[in-house]
Amino acid sequence: MTDNDIKNSFEGSAKRMSGENQTIKATLTPEDYNDPALHKDINPKGPIDYNAIEKSPAMEDVHKWQREHIKTDDQSKDGYPMNVIIDPAMREMYQVVHNAGMTNVFDRFSQQQPTQCKFCIEGLSCQLCANGPCRISPKSPRGTCGVDAHTMVARNFMYRHVTIGTSANIFHCHQAARTLKAAGEHPESGLKIRDGEKLKKYAEMAGLDSGMPVDKLAGAFADWVIADIHAPFHAPSKCVEAFAPQMRKDLWRKLDLFPGGGYSEVAYAQTQCMTNFNADPVEFLLRSVRLGVANEYQGLFLLNIIQEILIGTQTICMKKQNMGLLKDNMVNVIANGHMPLLSHVAIDLASTDEWQQKAKDAGAAGIQILGHVCEGQQLMNYSGSHDQMGYGGQEGEWLSEEYLLSTGVIDLFMFDYNCTIPTLPLYAKKFGTKLLSTHPVIKLQGTETLDFIPEKMSEQAGKALDKALEAFKIRKAENRATYIPPHVSECMVGFSTESIKDALGGSFKPLIDQIANGNIRGIATIVGCTTARFGQGGSNIFKITKGLIENNILVLSGGCTSSVMEYTGLTNPKAADEAGEGLKAVCKQLGIPPVLNFGACVDIGKMTLTAKELADALGVDTNKLPLVIGAPEYLEQKAVADACTAVALGWLVHIAPVPSITGSDLVVKTLTETTETLGLGKVVVELDAVKTIQIYVDHIEKKRKELGLN
Repeated sequence: MTDNDIKNSFEGSAKRMSGENQTIKATLTPEDYNDPALHKDINPKGPIDYNAIEKSPAMEDVHKWQREHIKTDDQSKDGYPMNVIIDPAMREMYQVVHNAGMTNVFDRFSQQQPTQCKFCIEGLSCQLCANGPCRISPKSPRGTCGVDAHTMVARNFMYRHVTIGTSANIFHCHQAARTLKAAGEHPESGLKIRDGEKLKKYAEMAGLDSGMPVDKLAGAFADWVIADIHAPFHAPSKCVEAFAPQMRKDLWRKLDLFPGGGYSEVAYAQTQCMTNFNADPVEFLLRSVRLGVANEYQGLFLLNIIQEILIGTQTICMKKQNMGLLKDNMVNVIANGHMPLLSHVAIDLASTDEWQQKAKDAGAAGIQILGHVCEGQQLMNYSGSHDQMGYGGQEGEWLSEEYLLSTGVIDLFMFDYNCTIPTLPLYAKKFGTKLLSTHPVIKLQGTETLDFIPEKMSEQAGKALDKALEAFKIRKAENRATYIPPHVSECMVGFSTESIKDALGGSFKPLIDQIANGNIRGIATIVGCTTARFGQGGSNIFKITKGLIENNILVLSGGCTSSVMEYTGLTNPKAADEAGEGLKAVCKQLGIPPVLNFGACVDIGKMTLTAKELADALGVDTNKLPLVIGAPEYLEQKAVADACTAVALGWLVHIAPVPSITGSDLVVKTLTETTETLGLGKVVVELDAVKTIQIYVDHIEKKRKELGLN
């Protein structure tokens, strides 16, 4: 057969299987793909016009509008998405790209309606074998292989969400450990060990000799972490043994939830998902909780510790956020993703007189590096980067990426994993931004990728900054039109277990006293992502958080939710006036906001450490705390793995929108009821913000009563 015959055979077979005269692929045009080389006209409705938009008012008036907006319940399909977007900068830039006909996240969500599959929404669709795809319905209650709804839903939950999310967080920790080892062994790499005392503390907990030189200790601790990640699933994890609460460890052993090596745990779980292997839905769910333990102690917790050793422990301070920090006359570099390792070396370089002079020689006033999504939250919170001359501030949440590039002033967008969206090559082509992946695990079409070599971080950071200078020269030579939304928020950042304890005088007792006397009823974490759904886009997060602080519940934020808290003013100490009388008094006394920014979504690991220390101070297990974990706009697989972590630690976990588990009443019952009877946590799903607030309040009051605090 000729190559053409093979192609025709493939096309014919595809039509035969789908039962259609032509495949969907055959109806797509070159403009429907993200390869910029295929596109002749990226904005088919006309040129970019920065003037034909409704501008947002000053931030004080924006804050007034945001508060009135969430009272009106107008976040429906009518008026979407302008009635959903509450970030003033994003509101402006959405209009710019929408008017030009450019693909963008909110318009794509609209285009997906109403074709989003109801079977997939409920978890009742399977594509694992060639007999499928199978969908379960009253007419066909089993897949071709015989799988029923309970097993299909539970298997999808673990395979499609928990294993991917867990492996991503453990992979992140693995890369951080590689970097710590390089910092100790290769000082020429540009990496520094900024918090040697923290390294000694956790190395000692791991059973290592903390008296050895710091550079040697860095390598030994990194090797210890990597070895545990790579251990077999049947060898109990040394990381979990060293760092998890004792009462939880006893329960996990009793329930066979104590994990082994993280990578091997993921492999074991995915093996169970193979066609005609495991058909016990409860086993899938309990295995997901076991993965949640690995997700925390071989992923989130340790990567936080290692990154703070390298970049500096969080410190409480005031910082700035949003697109108004961009400057047309400066070289603007965006660091996007979740692993701020190369970017903080780049900030070190950009803060030197040498690189600032290079920028001036290129015709700029200087060079600044700004963070975006969770990487931005970390750079803003970590003491080793946020006070340097080359650091410019934090930009926004993941929804704003396309709109950020459309300002026309982003010279370099450097990214690691994750939350870098596939359409950015189109925006880079249109607006002249240089895209650069800083890790081969993430690649975009037509985009350059650096290999991740911790030993050569300084060299790689220099190459990245050189690309930014060249892009700036081209931008100025072409005299391109640009527009920077002038909005900036002042926010207090840098909260963590250590910084809160330091602010309280070295002990959690003052906080416990305020919880005991009822000024603070309890704590809620509002963490994770934002979504483009109707009624969300940050507004659900904002409405829930407002209701919680009014009920004297202290809120901790992490992830893209932190950006929402920042551009709505809730991380400013002035927001204490919006809290209930008890919480307001505490915030006023300490000079803090009612929402404490812990940073990135991966910084949830620090929140669990805070909870552990509070539980230890009270002498109780973690499941006894007046605490709720909330992900009101969760988006992807890491969030589901993190929810399993919270269930393992015994907490009530609220999530919205509805996860793909509703196709099985057994799965729903197990996650919302049965797990709690085992001493674990449970999941609650609620879309309505008012009802959600009451769920949080009721649970916290229940836990207070159990502790004898009422």
